Amino acid sequence: MGEDPSNIRAELEQTRARVGDEVDAISYKTDVGARMGDYVDDKKEAVKSKFTGAKDTVSGAVPDRRAIKRGATHMRNTAESNPLGLALGGLAVGFLVGTLLPQTRVENEQMGEMSDRLTDAAKDTADEAVERGKRVAREAAGAAVETAKESGREQGEELGSTLQERAQEQSPTSA
Repeated sequence: MGEDPSNIRAELEQTRARVGDEVDAISYKTDVGARMGDYVDDKKEAVKSKFTGAKDTVSGAVPDRRAIKRGATHMRNTAESNPLGLALGGLAVGFLVGTLLPQTRVENEQMGEMSDRLTDAAKDTADEAVERGKRVAREAAGAAVETAKESGREQGEELGSTLQERAQEQSPTSA
């Protein structure tokens, strides 16, 4: 019958804390203004974080000025060394873009089947131009590799000859 008063006080404190938490939760649920404010704050934070993430992604994707200058210099050098290849590549890209754009109703009415044949011919020509460009690039790469190998062999032979001459100069029998 007689419980310890300290145990009863502890149970009362636990019950008060639990009831206090439940009262706070119920009052929050009934306070629509506070809930809307929290909802709006959450949405604002989500939008800010997405915007910040998008900004970081875009700024990370944009190259720095030095990279842009290097790329422009490389393009200019390529254009100067191979203007015909650049023109053919530009023509092929133009054909591809033109074939990817949707046809208008007027084009279909005026050109009809002729438009389809021209589109097919443009696609074939663009594919052929791309293949020729790839072939030229492969041949140029192969030629560069062969030139490098030949230059390496020549340099190796010259270095071997120089080494042999210096070794003979240092040998005691040459004195």
